[in-house]
Amino acid sequence: MSLKDQIQKDLIENMKAKNEAAVGAIRMLKTSIMKFETAGEAKTANDEEIIQLVNKEIKQRKDSIEQFEKGNRPELAAKEKAEMAFLEKYMPAQMSEDEIKAIIKEGMAATGASTKADLGKLMGAIMPKVKGKADGGLVNRLVQSMLN
Repeated sequence: MSLKDQIQKDLIENMKAKNEAAVGAIRMLKTSIMKFETAGEAKTANDEEIIQLVNKEIKQRKDSIEQFEKGNRPELAAKEKAEMAFLEKYMPAQMSEDEIKAIIKEGMAATGASTKADLGKLMGAIMPKVKGKADGGLVNRLVQSMLN
């Protein structure tokens, strides 16, 4: 079953269960998918593209949670957290720091990177391997610590 079909199935199940947080999150995700598919050339989003859209939705939730907590609105932050937790089930399993470090070491060997000046070249070699499976900020932090 494709990820798009799974999302539609989950929408129906959560509507029947009256799970408002899940329904809201899925509807926003479906809107993002529809915008992606109708922008530019007409095409159907594949699983990899949908994962990127899910990641974007999760990042938006994180930003909203941070803003709501700063604004002393815990009820809205809790709603965003519930939606974010539901969306995370569509993401592939995240890599551990050890797995990321192993990929960084491979990238350092392949590119010959050894100083901070080589950061861009190294990140360019690593990110395609970890895309969707690891947070970019974490990867960047690990790369910088390993280049020291």
